[in-house]
Amino acid sequence: MGVKNYMAQKNEISPASDISILSSGVKIEGKIYSDGNVRIDGKVLGEVMVNGNLTLGETCEIKGDVKAMNITVSGNIEGTVKATDKIILDKKSCLKGDLFAKVLIIEEGSKFDGRSTMSQTATKISPKNEGG
Repeated sequence: MGVKNYMAQKNEISPASDISILSSGVKIEGKIYSDGNVRIDGKVLGEVMVNGNLTLGETCEIKGDVKAMNITVSGNIEGTVKATDKIILDKKSCLKGDLFAKVLIIEEGSKFDGRSTMSQTATKISPKNEGG
């Protein structure tokens, strides 16, 4: 009876509310794409594309372009960062690269070396088609 109730509740949760977590011990080389929300605390060498919210924890290190709806940065990024809505650079973040967003919040203590462009246009994040 308890299992049945749990399964019914689990099915009611939409996939967009799920969060994929890459913990601090994870290192990925390549592209990451998700339709849901993602939290990264590990290292990524490559592109990260998320149609939901992206949270980059304090231990996160990314070398590559980052695209998401909303992005909160607490770790280190070297690359271009694009958000369809908002980017938050918190006090422990370090960004070396350009950023594009509608709304930009930079907390005291964050490090940002690049250009910022604020635009009202929003585009959906989608993976690039490769190959022939």
